Amino acid sequence: MTTNGPSAPQAKRVPHERIHHGDVFVDDYEWLRDKSDPEVIAHLNAENDYTDAVLAPQQELRDRIFAEIKGRTKETDLSIPVRDKDWWYYTRTVEGQQYGISCRAPYREGDSRPVPTPEASLPGEQVLLDGNVEAEGKDFYSVGGLALSPDQNRLAALMDFEGDERYKISVRTISTGEVLEESVTGVGYGLVWAADGESYYYTRVDEAWRPFQVWHHVVGEDPSTDTLLFTEDDASYWLGIGGTHDDRWLVLSLGSKDTAEFHLLDLQDVEAGLRVVQPRTPGLDYDIEIDGERLYIVHNRDRVDYDVSWAPLATPGTENWQPLLEGGEGERLMGVSAFRDFVLVGLRSGGLATVKLLPKEGDGFGALRDLPFSGELMSVGVGANPTYEATTLMVATESFVEPRSVYDWDTTTDEVTLLKRREVLGGHEPSDYQQHRLWATAPDGAQVPISLVAHKDVAADGTNPVLLYGYGSYESSIDPYFSVLRLSLLQRGVVFAIAHVRGGGEMGRSWYLDGRLEHKKNTFDDFVACGRHLVETGWASPDRLAAEGGSAGGLLIGAVINEAPELFCAVVTQVPFVDALTTTLDPSMPLTQGEWEEWGNPLADAEVYAYMKSYAPYENVRAERYPAVLATTSLNDTRVFFVEPAKWVQQLRRTVTSDQSERPILLKTEMVAGHGGVSGRYESWKEAAFETAYLLDRLGATQIVYGD
Repeated sequence: MTTNGPSAPQAKRVPHERIHHGDVFVDDYEWLRDKSDPEVIAHLNAENDYTDAVLAPQQELRDRIFAEIKGRTKETDLSIPVRDKDWWYYTRTVEGQQYGISCRAPYREGDSRPVPTPEASLPGEQVLLDGNVEAEGKDFYSVGGLALSPDQNRLAALMDFEGDERYKISVRTISTGEVLEESVTGVGYGLVWAADGESYYYTRVDEAWRPFQVWHHVVGEDPSTDTLLFTEDDASYWLGIGGTHDDRWLVLSLGSKDTAEFHLLDLQDVEAGLRVVQPRTPGLDYDIEIDGERLYIVHNRDRVDYDVSWAPLATPGTENWQPLLEGGEGERLMGVSAFRDFVLVGLRSGGLATVKLLPKEGDGFGALRDLPFSGELMSVGVGANPTYEATTLMVATESFVEPRSVYDWDTTTDEVTLLKRREVLGGHEPSDYQQHRLWATAPDGAQVPISLVAHKDVAADGTNPVLLYGYGSYESSIDPYFSVLRLSLLQRGVVFAIAHVRGGGEMGRSWYLDGRLEHKKNTFDDFVACGRHLVETGWASPDRLAAEGGSAGGLLIGAVINEAPELFCAVVTQVPFVDALTTTLDPSMPLTQGEWEEWGNPLADAEVYAYMKSYAPYENVRAERYPAVLATTSLNDTRVFFVEPAKWVQQLRRTVTSDQSERPILLKTEMVAGHGGVSGRYESWKEAAFETAYLLDRLGATQIVYGD
């Protein structure tokens, strides 16, 4: 693609010295940080105008891709109802409406799970929250969570209208829809009702958007009279709250990247106050599940990939932890969920997520059982199952080629009943596609997994357009998932691949540890190795190989094109963390003190500063031919500020030797959105179509090759 028309916006240069550990870095674009400055907004608008002008010829392709997404999606649909106490809960979507509608219908003793048609209401159906009504007249709308009072008569909803993840709490009577109050604002994630349903606990965030306090609020009272339950002063710890299936406990979690601490509040005896499970011990990470008077603990005290222990709820400290389950070789134990007759154990094995069942037998436990689900590159997960006494559970499976399927699994007989398979309108035949697990060799010899999916007729002949995706931070894993958007790529002959690089959690805790702190460059080296492996094995060639990543994955892509700019023809970075060193040097920023255990503390340590500076994308742009770049961001993003890609784009344009009429460097900013982008499903589809059309155009794969 060669661009003609307007020139790329050039921001003015205002030298700003960043001085640390004797190093002086002159940052000419730091002034772009202030979004209250009209000149900054004018610049972002100019960037949007330029991007629109350059990509205007792609509008017809965008429209086609949007139509393909819409045409494959059953727009009027509903989720499988899930029983919680006396109600079935589910979500509806309606053709033409942007947001889901949360609903419920009465459960009657002995009822089996209803599987209603999307167009019909269940008897006695009530609407809990209609997102389309709440979002009316708003540019942005997102729900941070819904919480039911113990008697299930009231609903509390956390709602965000800016994208900054600071929420207003709306409390309403479910049966009438009456709004009781909306006076508590500016809060963080998490809400737990008190036992009487007349009050609730919520979190507040500090100036760096870190959840750090828990407050108690009585419905109908002035928020200024709310009482403070807990404050976490250590800025490296994030705070969260949750409830338990029996509505008895408020669980307060505190965690850094390596250390955890939990406190419990008995909602039936709040005067007793909070009690700690196990005080924080540096390096001891644990999670808990309450099961009556017993506590299960998933922890790394004895093994890097975690074990499961149990302890009496009354005396839960480490001195009373009794061994329950040790993972096998290569197994990372992730968490447990307690039911009356068994405990479900989530784990990772062979690079994939799965679940096993541990039956209760008397006062002990039986042998661990596999679930009756298997398949190549398949994800298996247990869905919402809030009923403690349940013996039949909802289980979901999907792969890169198989749409999500939801089953009822009878744990006593292993009988499996299909409840719902995601319907792909227009038809979809999984056998038309191939999926593989490949392995690339990193420079240090590590074997890095690659998941690859393509149409069955695509061969590794070196001519394919290929999109390589990656993330690689926070022990996050990318498991097999189905996507109707991806079909628009595959039918145009594109090979889609995921590089499961170190820093992620696909291969266990050590895989994560080997891609953080002083090992962070392994993440970038792994991704480059995966790209080169695709070229060497004939799946790709550099002139038709694109890369994509978002947030910390944007840092990955930014570092990779500095390391190997010749390997890719184009990249897309969404809300990219590309000015990582500047951010990590500022303790007032959201991604700073709590992130020092992920990246290191360059403020206090000269070696960390030098190491981060050696890979930070913004500081390491080179005077070489780079791929074409599309960076997207959101003005109200509180996790990765818009200024990072805004500065990076300027540095790229000023430095690289590419012919920027042939390989343009573009920035697109959503002016009312947050870290997750725009709100509303149709707007999200348009955003996805915009990025997909860009990639297809750069890869020379705009025409459908396989299928209609």
